[in-house]
Amino acid sequence: MTSLEEIVIPGYVVGTWSIDPAHSYVGLVVRHSMVSRVRGQFDRFRGEIVTAQDVVDSVVNVTIDVASFHSDNEARDSGVRSARSLDAERYPTMTFVSTGISLVGDFVISGDLTVKGATRAVDLQATTPQFGQAPGEGMTVGISGHTFIRRSEFGVDIPPGAPAGTFMVSDDVEVVLEVVAGLKP
Repeated sequence: MTSLEEIVIPGYVVGTWSIDPAHSYVGLVVRHSMVSRVRGQFDRFRGEIVTAQDVVDSVVNVTIDVASFHSDNEARDSGVRSARSLDAERYPTMTFVSTGISLVGDFVISGDLTVKGATRAVDLQATTPQFGQAPGEGMTVGISGHTFIRRSEFGVDIPPGAPAGTFMVSDDVEVVLEVVAGLKP
């Protein structure tokens, strides 16, 4: 197994990067009726990546606007934003704050995810960051990642009274990220 000390990241740049929401994606995938996969995404989010001299000392902080969720189905979107689900009115943001980086096959970005006031440790499986010149001016970095969470661990519970095995939406949720960030001057 390769250690982080042995890995070479082409074009690696130390600095502070602002996540570019116009070129990034934060989405969710859940099983519906236990047979199909339904996708949704958040359109408003902001964050920062700080790449350190030693990649393991790098940090990521992201804030997501819960009310910006959409899945191209207004009834479903309203339900997800409602008090029975993500409760966007009471908990307008979700956050991720990294706590460490390791290498197990791919990069693993560990951190604390806070949803509806509940904070849980999660591990994001991430690709090796790609650094390059942005079109026009400046530097850019791109990284993809995903993790699985249980919505019940964040207080997004299965509807009361639903018989076992008849849940419309699974407890398991895949979080999918495609992040592009620009180097701050």
